[in-house]
Order: sequence, then structure tokens, then C-alpha cells
Amino acid sequence: MLTRIDHIGIACHDLDATVEFYRTTYGFEVFHTEVNEEQGVREAMLKINDTSDGGSSYLQLLQPVREDSTVAKWLAKNGEGVHHIAFGTADVDADAADIRGKGVRVLYDQPRRGSMDSRITFLHPKDCHGVLTELVTSAPVESPEH
Repeated sequence: MLTRIDHIGIACHDLDATVEFYRTTYGFEVFHTEVNEEQGVREAMLKINDTSDGGSSYLQLLQPVREDSTVAKWLAKNGEGVHHIAFGTADVDADAADIRGKGVRVLYDQPRRGSMDSRITFLHPKDCHGVLTELVTSAPVESPEH
């Protein structure tokens, strides 16, 4: 069962400048950063709030590190902006299977590693009214990164 909005992914050309915008404009601070080589992105997670299910909600800022990454291709076509929405779930495998059974294309056969050691998969945007949708099972997070 989907329990919350885990994060909204925002594609950007300059991660540092985009982080600074969200910090100075809204007061959001960086909770976690990493480079995900598999997905070809450098990212920053800005924590918005904690949620009743023990998770949190974030903005995920994504800067491509390779021209062949999905985010780089998306930026070239669409420019900066909202790239995807991610819903939190306690069991990404079960929810992906359930949603696949309803006729929605699930992009990964098996969930992959996502931000902060989460497990993720994506749903095809053409099956989700034009919205690239991610399902996320978060790993326990013990301490923020500053």
C-alpha cells in the first residue's frame, strides 16, 4: 500500500545553484547527497518533513553526470523542472506487482538501489497520465548529512 509522497524529483543543470535557491527561498537544507553512477546523476535530498509512517518527504534535485543518462536526455528535451513523483511503500516488490497486474508498465523487472539505500522502481509515464512515477521502499535513515 502506498503510504506517502516520498519525494518529488526535480531535474536541474546546476545542482549547487538549485540547492542554493531552495535553501535561500524556502529554508530547505540538504539532508543527503550522493552520486548514483547507475542512473548517471548527482543528487541532493532536501528534507521537507517527517511523516506519520516513520518516513519523510523530500525534494530530490537531480543533475546528470553523463550525457547518456535518462535525466540528461530528459533535460535536453524538457528543460529544468519536475521530473517525477515518488510514492513511499513498505513493500516495493508487492506494490509493483499489484500495479503491473492492473496493466501499468513497471520499468524494472526487479527493484534497484535508489537514494539513501532505498529500493525503487518506476512506472511508465504513458500509463500514468504523463507522470513518471517512482515507488520507493526507504532504508532506515539514522542521521542527516550536512
